Amino acid sequence: MIPARIPTSDSASALALLNTTTAADALNTILADLLALYFKTKNFHWHMAGPHFRDYHLLLDEHADQIFAMTDEVAERVRKIGGTTLRSIGHVCSLQRLQDKNAEFVTPADMLSELHEDQSESQRRSWFLFESTRQRSQE
Repeated sequence: MIPARIPTSDSASALALLNTTTAADALNTILADLLALYFKTKNFHWHMAGPHFRDYHLLLDEHADQIFAMTDEVAERVRKIGGTTLRSIGHVCSLQRLQDKNAEFVTPADMLSELHEDQSESQRRSWFLFESTRQRSQE
């Protein structure tokens, strides 16, 4: 959707703003997924149990830190291209595509499997965004 403030006589400016808005929207969706993945990882970190508790607990803590570090990079990229970024948990919830896990109990194997699937899906979507913007810039 092109915002109403775009002057229709200046198609180059309109196209640039449309591309910025589209890229910012896509990056904000990725950011929402990263924040959802971060929180799910911390959830599993907090609720880990079993014979491999210490190893998995530390692994998930480190992984959560790495995911959280990526959020600032994505949000700052949105701002750098002229967009606005997420403002609240509600905004994150409205954009996230990854499913929350609110189960009372999840086995360690299921936790790791679900995080692996979510991470793979997030990487696939990020790669698709990268490739689509790269192809547009070459046209």
